[in-house]
Amino acid sequence: MSDEAALLARRERLLGRNMSLFYEHPAHIVRGEGVWLFDADGRRYLDCYNNVPHVGHCHPHVVEAICRQASTLNTHTRYLHEGILDYVERLTATFDRSLDTAILTCTGSEANDVALRMAQAVTGRTGVIATDHTYHGNTSAVSQLSTRMPPVGGFGGHVRHVPAPDSYRPLGGESGQAFAEAFALKVEEAIASLQESPFGFSALIVDPFFANEGFPDLPSGFLAPAVAAVKKAGGLVIADEVQPGFGRTGEHMWGHQRAGITPDIVTLGKPMGNGHPIGGVVAGSDTLNAFRGAFRYFNTFGGNPVSCAAGMAVLDVLEQENLMENARTVGAYALDGLNRLAEKHGIIGNTRGAGLFFGAELVLDKREKTPAPQIATRVINGMRERGVLMGKLGIHQCTTKIRPPMPFSRDNADLMLSTLDDVLSGL
Repeated sequence: MSDEAALLARRERLLGRNMSLFYEHPAHIVRGEGVWLFDADGRRYLDCYNNVPHVGHCHPHVVEAICRQASTLNTHTRYLHEGILDYVERLTATFDRSLDTAILTCTGSEANDVALRMAQAVTGRTGVIATDHTYHGNTSAVSQLSTRMPPVGGFGGHVRHVPAPDSYRPLGGESGQAFAEAFALKVEEAIASLQESPFGFSALIVDPFFANEGFPDLPSGFLAPAVAAVKKAGGLVIADEVQPGFGRTGEHMWGHQRAGITPDIVTLGKPMGNGHPIGGVVAGSDTLNAFRGAFRYFNTFGGNPVSCAAGMAVLDVLEQENLMENARTVGAYALDGLNRLAEKHGIIGNTRGAGLFFGAELVLDKREKTPAPQIATRVINGMRERGVLMGKLGIHQCTTKIRPPMPFSRDNADLMLSTLDDVLSGL
């Protein structure tokens, strides 16, 4: 039995079947540094996928902050400690003034779970609206939001799904303001349905970049009509910033700022601690205090001193290394290169993205826009075999997901693009 087969067999025996793995030949990763990952044989891979090590794998400033705090104190938040206060103060300073308090968790799933309960506490209702190709985590509550794997026993009836925006095939066949109005109309219909139900309407939850939906190229102000409909109905807007947050889109710290909206609640996760497990919920004090009054909530590890040290160090690096500007300039450079590949390779139907989150939608026929999910699978596996890691996602599972750590450089982009050119040529 090969080493890979033995490791897979051991993994299945100890962790159970169907635990997800990337790629047809999974990479055995043992070390990371910056934008690079290294396998057990010493082979180097350019990481164009992971937003968890947001400021780079094993960034020395973050590692040192974690080690220093771990060697001093690590406990829960039922003791007084300045670390969580300093961090939340600095974090909320990056938001609109109306978003001035926070609850810290361990994961984005927990954060979204708390956000839904915040909306319940404020409105007294439980009905929620999400898109039909979203993902907001894996607790019992947030798994009800995803249609990709329906929960055991079915949906609870309190969730309404609206069509995920698809800029390549816009709702109603129109782009621009008509597209935004068509999406808002679907939200209004979902609100009306919930208002007629025993659940009522509490919140609309969206990733303002619509990352899992395929990060569509949306017109300016796209979400404004939908947000207006939510507000008119007395509901709250929850922005899931796990993927677009912390400067990834280049010109804004948060995806909702790029979208031109101010949500009532913001949820955070993966990139927050550069791999250390920390998440959070940011909201106005009235909203957070309503939650505190309605629910008894305590998280043993949420907001512990080591997690807060990691979070603070990530903010340090983002600022000191000017990584949001790097995302803007390198992202634009890479997307321009992707556009040049689209002129050469007919299988690229559409390119899009912002900052260091971009990709290409692969199609069998440009005129018919026929999705090519199987070819997308071949492409990401071909890239892995050539030492570049990326993924695929989107409504039709045919959009390449290129979302590297924030120190990604032009040289890194050139390597990724030349490798992709080679893989596409080989098709």
